[in-house]
Amino acid sequence: MSKKHFLFSPGPVMVSERVRKAALHEDICHRVPEFEKLIKRLQNNLLQVFQANDDYFILPITGSGTAANEAVIGSYFTTGKHALLINNGEFGCRLEELLTTHDVPFTHLKYEWCTPPDVAEIESCLKKEDIDAVIMVCHETSTSMINPVKEVGQLAHTYGKTFIVDGVSAVGGEDVDVVESHIDFCTTSANKCISGLPGVGIVCAKISRLEDMKGHKPKTAYLNLYNQYRMLLNTGQTLNTPSTTMFYILDEAVRELLEEGLENRIRRYKECAGMIRDRAKKLGMKMAIDEKFASNTVTTLYLPSELAVDGFIAEMEKRGYTLYPAKRHLKERNIFQIGNMGHIFPDTTERFLDVLEQTYLEMKDRTLIKSR
Repeated sequence: MSKKHFLFSPGPVMVSERVRKAALHEDICHRVPEFEKLIKRLQNNLLQVFQANDDYFILPITGSGTAANEAVIGSYFTTGKHALLINNGEFGCRLEELLTTHDVPFTHLKYEWCTPPDVAEIESCLKKEDIDAVIMVCHETSTSMINPVKEVGQLAHTYGKTFIVDGVSAVGGEDVDVVESHIDFCTTSANKCISGLPGVGIVCAKISRLEDMKGHKPKTAYLNLYNQYRMLLNTGQTLNTPSTTMFYILDEAVRELLEEGLENRIRRYKECAGMIRDRAKKLGMKMAIDEKFASNTVTTLYLPSELAVDGFIAEMEKRGYTLYPAKRHLKERNIFQIGNMGHIFPDTTERFLDVLEQTYLEMKDRTLIKSR
């Protein structure tokens, strides 16, 4: 048997043996009562993960988290609707790309990466501009920053705006409460904090917003949310052929999460992130953002200039641990990322940190010897 490899990356994530075994289900057609029961159970359980009530509806989509975001943008924004995009990282830029692709006019509040959005500026924009919907990322994974979703959600509610949140790497790992934060559409992915495998994007949508889409001219066919909603509501079936195996795996991952308890899952992630940050400080590594804004599941760190990010990551890969280089210009600043979402626990994290420290010190020593 090959040696186990550990993913300390922001996704895809490690999954339990229980979740992996869910792939070994019997062959099944998606148009049968048994699969309809699975979908219904999945919908009911996911409502709990989003901390939603009966005003919301779950739409699982075969595809990535980006597919879920595109489904919302392509289905909600009809001609004339104007968006306010809050963007401070790679995945804010992904939302920008989707809005542009679907010809959605938008006001762009763009902030430097690693910088939190200015809530006062957002409110000023809502007062001055003709905005229909506010759209933003909750956990900007590219920097590990948690954005002020609750505060912006309150503003959207106060000013009567639809609120759309990319919760792809937040739901199941952060306190994402769609009711409390007045979120109308929230997305996530199976293979982030929920700890499933890639292949299913998820939309948690307010039913009233879905009903408002009736009669809208769709911009997409496969990702049309209203048609998906009516099909699921009336038949309990997906509109198109789903990846049945990925649905089984997601169902098991969500059940595993709820058995652990959402609060306990979040607490575990927070504990592991704290361990990583404490060890990083001990080694003299600086975080790329103010720690008070940092997520429970990703830590973004400067590597000392004498060590190259690619070389360090390659060495950790050889030793059985996958890390991430930062994206775009952050990588050029010698920044890398450690993820602790998925089937990762404090004991696993402790072993990982021992390897990371050993690797770091050995590479530093080699660099010092060469420089003499």
